[in-house]
Amino acid sequence: MINVAIVGTGNISNSHIQGLLTFPERCRIVALCDIYPEKAEAIKEKYKLTDAQVFNNHKDMLASGIKIDTVHVCTPPYVHSSISIDAMDSGCNVLVEKPMAASVEECDRMLEAEARNGVLLGVIAQNRFRNGVYKLKKLLDSGLAGRMRFAQVDSAWWRAHCYYDLWWRGTWEKEGGGPTLNHAVHHIDMLNWLAGKAPTTVFAMLSNVMHDNAEVEDISVACVKYDDNSIAEILSSVVHHGEEQGITLQCENAKIAVPFDVKAETGQANGFPKDGGNTELIAKITDYYNSLPDLKYEGHTGEIDDYLTALENGSRSMITGEDGKKTVELISAIYASGFTGQALNMPLPKDSVYYREGGIVKSAPHFYEKSASVENFADEAITVGNYK
Repeated sequence: MINVAIVGTGNISNSHIQGLLTFPERCRIVALCDIYPEKAEAIKEKYKLTDAQVFNNHKDMLASGIKIDTVHVCTPPYVHSSISIDAMDSGCNVLVEKPMAASVEECDRMLEAEARNGVLLGVIAQNRFRNGVYKLKKLLDSGLAGRMRFAQVDSAWWRAHCYYDLWWRGTWEKEGGGPTLNHAVHHIDMLNWLAGKAPTTVFAMLSNVMHDNAEVEDISVACVKYDDNSIAEILSSVVHHGEEQGITLQCENAKIAVPFDVKAETGQANGFPKDGGNTELIAKITDYYNSLPDLKYEGHTGEIDDYLTALENGSRSMITGEDGKKTVELISAIYASGFTGQALNMPLPKDSVYYREGGIVKSAPHFYEKSASVENFADEAITVGNYK
């Protein structure tokens, strides 16, 4: 039985708890921690976690003597690194919410703590555990569509003006950034996973067009280039009505996408496309896609299942700290390019201000100043992605 503690009992903790409760024979929640202990008490009551002890400080929780095997870190990004390292230095495994940390330097410290303590560090990127995304990866790896030559990544979300009224949101220091870091992190992880490598060059533009209560961007557009000259475009936004998200891959032989779509052209003698396209290849790709079995568990539950299995077997989880670092590194390069107006090469050197902890905070423009805030929101529904 794996004993689990959860640090941070805000909205996203519900997804973790629901996932953990799917496997009562494998794990149990023994501690809840939040700087607002009343929130932890409310979560304890909501899920009938009668055996869980409540703490208002993660260090007190780690020193309490409770047997904790793994800590789920569900706090705002600016403390992901410190809490994760404290937990690993206490001998606990860690599953940390996205983004892994607010800087590449902090990611490296977390990886050092994992190695130093012989524990398992996992990073939440639950969208790899969506059927459409998982099947797109399988389809790309099958080679039927050919090599990826251009990727269009749409991380399009919508958040009302009041979204940034929460005290820690909308600040470079506490949230670490806008949708590029906190929303597109999902899609950037997917892009890295699909491509199987990091880009070599990044160019980006940032703006804030609808949220004058936030220092951070509410939209960014980035173009990245790989060593084989293929290109990807990444849209990160919280201003898109409809929240239409997806990834489209233009490959040598066909276009494939999530939500699932396939197109395959064939040319006439004059180079223009023939009516109807390559129907044989379209049928072959569609049949292959439809033959892939659905995942047993999706989203957070799917990733928690994978992480628990890794703990049980002494193996690596599907999404490692190294994966989380690669995502933060690309996001940091997008910010650096957006701040400077210049194309940047990757990977970021360790002497770059954008590699270092606090470097983005110090260098970032303030689109607006945050003049007022609220301490907590009511417990209302949140959106976690739209891929259908």
